[in-house]
Amino acid sequence: MASFEDYDEFGNYIGADLESDEEEIQQEQFVPQAEVAPLEGFDEEPVQAEETALMEVDEEPTHRAVILHEDKQYYPSAEDVYGPEVETMVQEEDAQPLSEPIVAPIKVRKWTVEEKDMPETRFDKGFLLNMTAFPEMIRNVAVVGHLHHGKTALMDMLVLETHQLIWDADHPMRYTDTHVLSREREISIKSSPMSLIMQTTAGKSHLIHFIDTPGHVNFFDEVACAVRLVDGILLVVDVVEGMMVGTETILRHAIQEGVKITLVVNKLDRLILELRIKPADAYYKIKHTIEEINTFISNIDPDPALRLSPENGNVAFASTDMGWSFTLRSFAQMYADTYGGLDVHAFAQRLWGDIYFNNETRKFTRKPSDPEHNRTFVHFIMEPLYKLYSHVLSEETDLLRETLEGLGIQLKPVMYKMDVRPLLKAVLDQFFGSSAGLVDVIVENIPSPIAGAASKVEGTYTGPQTSGLVASMKSCDPEGPLMVQVAKLYHTTDAQSFRAFGRIVSGTLRKGMPIKVLGEGYSPEDEEDMMAATVEDIWIHQSRYFIPGDDIPAGNLVLIGGVDASIMKTATLAAADIEEDLHIFRPVKHMTQSVLKVAIEPIAPSELPKMLSGLRSVNKSYPLLSTKVEESGEHVIIGTGELYLDCVMHDLRKLFAEIEIKVSDPVTKFCETVLETSALKCYADTPNKKNKITMIAEPLERGIAEDIERGRVNMRMSPKERGTFFQEKYQWDLLASRSIWAFGPDENGPNILLDDTLPSQVDKKLLGSVKEHIKQGFQWGTREGPLCDEPMRNVKFRLLDATIAPEPIFRGGGQIVPTARRVCYSSFLMATPRLMEPIYYVEVQAPADCISAVYTVLARRRGHVTQDIPKAGSPLYTVKALIPVIDANGFETDLRTATQGQAFCLQVFDHWSIVPGDPTDTSIKLRPLEPASGQALARDLVLKTRRRKGLGDQIAVSKYLDDEFVLALSASGHADLLG
Repeated sequence: MASFEDYDEFGNYIGADLESDEEEIQQEQFVPQAEVAPLEGFDEEPVQAEETALMEVDEEPTHRAVILHEDKQYYPSAEDVYGPEVETMVQEEDAQPLSEPIVAPIKVRKWTVEEKDMPETRFDKGFLLNMTAFPEMIRNVAVVGHLHHGKTALMDMLVLETHQLIWDADHPMRYTDTHVLSREREISIKSSPMSLIMQTTAGKSHLIHFIDTPGHVNFFDEVACAVRLVDGILLVVDVVEGMMVGTETILRHAIQEGVKITLVVNKLDRLILELRIKPADAYYKIKHTIEEINTFISNIDPDPALRLSPENGNVAFASTDMGWSFTLRSFAQMYADTYGGLDVHAFAQRLWGDIYFNNETRKFTRKPSDPEHNRTFVHFIMEPLYKLYSHVLSEETDLLRETLEGLGIQLKPVMYKMDVRPLLKAVLDQFFGSSAGLVDVIVENIPSPIAGAASKVEGTYTGPQTSGLVASMKSCDPEGPLMVQVAKLYHTTDAQSFRAFGRIVSGTLRKGMPIKVLGEGYSPEDEEDMMAATVEDIWIHQSRYFIPGDDIPAGNLVLIGGVDASIMKTATLAAADIEEDLHIFRPVKHMTQSVLKVAIEPIAPSELPKMLSGLRSVNKSYPLLSTKVEESGEHVIIGTGELYLDCVMHDLRKLFAEIEIKVSDPVTKFCETVLETSALKCYADTPNKKNKITMIAEPLERGIAEDIERGRVNMRMSPKERGTFFQEKYQWDLLASRSIWAFGPDENGPNILLDDTLPSQVDKKLLGSVKEHIKQGFQWGTREGPLCDEPMRNVKFRLLDATIAPEPIFRGGGQIVPTARRVCYSSFLMATPRLMEPIYYVEVQAPADCISAVYTVLARRRGHVTQDIPKAGSPLYTVKALIPVIDANGFETDLRTATQGQAFCLQVFDHWSIVPGDPTDTSIKLRPLEPASGQALARDLVLKTRRRKGLGDQIAVSKYLDDEFVLALSASGHADLLG
């Protein structure tokens, strides 16, 4: 033991050596020798175990070892604390804002409403998959109609009937609205497919592939895609509002596409609860609504087979809010079930029209026995319905119980104490039963995929109609070669990829099969737009859940995974082993146009790649959206209207790119046109001076541009057919009508290139060798006009003369194409050029006292009213007006402010109109920050557009003319033509 004397005054030990220390020193003195390799030729002797034990030395430094200052470890390292597998980062200063958590939770990206598991259905899902093999028992139907006329509510009614879900009196289910914005705004934004097994009145099960579509005119691109895939539409019309702009647009498109039309007259309870009109007046209102639609249809196509009428069995009545529907036959069936001994069909025929029932003689007559006598529809249908509603609403329990017992409706005593809405729903559910009547309308009037295949293929397939492949498609053959028409892409729940939705036209689609994906630019001559892919998954789309399948045969609508990589809008999927010439299904024809555009850029420039990838995704998601990069480098997105662009921007910022984006003020697309024939023949030499092309430009007759755009005349017709069309409809002479070379800027473009050269003056064979190059130059020129780089419209270019070099080397595309474009530009600028702007057709619904405010708001925005008429059977007026798109931004908000929210409007693109003023008039002085007036407007718009696109202010013809031509013009005193 050490005593006090063993330490000095500083506390250092100075006493005798301790025993333990001696041992340690001895141990430290023993240093093992390094291993030495044995000498060559000598075997190494085995070392004894004792020696080995002696040589094992503890390498860890003891507490007496000298440790340098920099090697000292005061604190354990991160690896010591957390273990070797954990990544640790040390930052000198906090780079994260306080608002962000240090350990952020894992974000689950969920952008659509989906069921966690498959919900309970009243049909077996295996049975549904088996039904896909019987095309005669399948119907493909699009549920269409105007905004808020009850399409999604109709789907809810059918979903509640087929799924074990609970009806909520206060919050509508909106089962097919799965997009987050649809839920927030309570308006359908995307079409949503849903396949249900439904029974007819006869108890026969059918598989009906429904597609619920949006009703807002901005989203009619979704409707066009749905109509392309189906054989018939179920048009839902609000009985009070009747025919609206959306209804008209859809009907026009459906007739053009050749799909069958059936009608649901919806919201009948509004007549009882809201308008409170008598049952007899309710009949007149319903009849008026149906006749309004029939009149519109007969104006487009007078075919009597298209007539919609309850006695024809193609009209159903409903209140989707309360979940009931009936047809004349299903109501007659209710009477037959109650009283028995009725001929249902004969009775149903007598329930509509000017037929009266005489209570005394118990007979039907065409004439009323007295003036108070009601029609059969009122007597047998409307009056019982009114009574049922009024009894439930009266809240007199005893009277109600008596009435219900008379009808055979059994309710538990506790149910009589419920609120009015749930009580009404319970009563009506028992009174009307299932939607079998509505299913009858669909099954009997809309053709099955087999019956509808031939007209569908003729209308949409671009290839010759004589091949074996077409025969297989027309017979909807499940054993034939696979052909699928894809019309829509739906993003996944996390919005990271897309699934293709299409119709199997022939063959059977199997999981894991290799296929060819043909894009819109594919043709047998140019196979560039083709990709090979493998079908990864197949589903039957049920809006909020998906039923997976292994193989699904022709005639069905199906959702396909793994093929979306190369699809932009629509596509054709074909089996990989098809040998014969493949053609594509025609891209979808839309009923409106994208005319409103905004420029966008990311707030952080480094996020541009993210924005571009987001743009590619929204482009896939919205059928009518188009994106473009201007020469100045700005990214432009073009949509149908304000709401459309708002939804696109929401998806771009939140779903697809997740970045902050700056947006410019909205502007519009313009078009360029001419008013007169070119003042001079304009010619231009090619750069090598070996060829010369001469042209003039002139305006097209009214109506031609629309005919080309609607596909009534196209370049696929033979020259003879095309010639006959122009001769008969527009009185063109035979030579001109047969010498059309091309439409521009694409095959449905509203400009024409004519070959007006004479064989006596021009070598037609040489001209034919450069025809494609001249066409290319013309299409390039019409795509980007000389005024402000916008497409041309309504212009006819006539090729008058051409001197072509005989040697092929001197007449290549590099010489001819830019020259042809230059001649198009010069002849265009010599023909009194004008700017065209898009015009919206606006339909405003408002009470009578708001009409003057509507006029005032329109007048402020260069709009004018074309019609204002009272809405029959309702207190509202309908105002129809036209307003330039560029002045329509914020119009709806303005209108609601001016009318205290009582006016409701919808705007849809209608036509192109010439902007007042000369866009090339340099004498007009424009002052900054002042609106341009009257005749200065065109110049103002052209200059602003040119500056935005980075083009100069100067529009001069001389830029496109040859020097000697300019000199000749100046000498002849026509220098003023040069601008």
